[in-house]
Amino acid sequence: MHTGSPQSTERIVAFQGERGSYSEEAALSYFGLKIGFLPCRTLRLVFEAVESGRADAGMVPVENSLEGAVAETYDLLEASSLSVCGEFNLRVRHCLITNLGVKIEDVKRVYSHPQALAQCRRFLEKIGVDPIPYYDTAGSAYLLKKEGLKDAAAIASRRAAEIYNLQILAESIEDSPNNYTRFLLIGKADHEPTGKDKTSLVFTTKHLPGALYAALGVFAKRMINLTKIESRPTKQRPWEYNFFVDLEGHRLDVNVSEALEELKSYTLSSKILGSYPKAEQ
Repeated sequence: MHTGSPQSTERIVAFQGERGSYSEEAALSYFGLKIGFLPCRTLRLVFEAVESGRADAGMVPVENSLEGAVAETYDLLEASSLSVCGEFNLRVRHCLITNLGVKIEDVKRVYSHPQALAQCRRFLEKIGVDPIPYYDTAGSAYLLKKEGLKDAAAIASRRAAEIYNLQILAESIEDSPNNYTRFLLIGKADHEPTGKDKTSLVFTTKHLPGALYAALGVFAKRMINLTKIESRPTKQRPWEYNFFVDLEGHRLDVNVSEALEELKSYTLSSKILGSYPKAEQ
């Protein structure tokens, strides 16, 4: 893995992938330039870097507007002691990238993260190439450079092309212009109230008729808006699920605090993942 060493600046932010990944771009957009980076090959290693103190925070993708939830992030949030302390919505513009001098008719296969390949499905079918899943978008660009491939391309960001001195054959190749990825910032504590906050939590209901309805009712009767509900298998018993919920408000707000306390009466387990400022749209 091409990592380099973290920069010795004010804050170290871990992310999955290589330099030039969309996660790095989200971190840069969120914090500005005064941060150091700790690239990690997997999402699990991002969580471990923050838990161990090697990084001060981590930037992880949680959902894409075209392809939906990033399941592994939800599972890691449920299992980790870390808190969600921020979010950022990144407009994702995919580029077809090659080594210098390669023409589009030379390209026989395209490497990228499975999500990126799925987001560019129509373009790949149009040019008639084989999609090859790889662990990271920017990592696929680095692979082209390292191996000197002349019959392959990568789907990655413009920033990745600049970092690895590659050429862009086509830009904005995603299937829809409404291609956004929502990222969560994770750390050892969540964020203080700002007045424009969200709270993320996960709970498991009793396996009874109306259990989920009753659990969600604690928010409805207090007029607390739920912005997302996602289910994931508990992995303990077949066909039983954890429910991940995002709601408007901070866990310290009186109505939210009361709702979270009452929620315990209708669930087998519940966990607050964190409260944080809402991302600008």
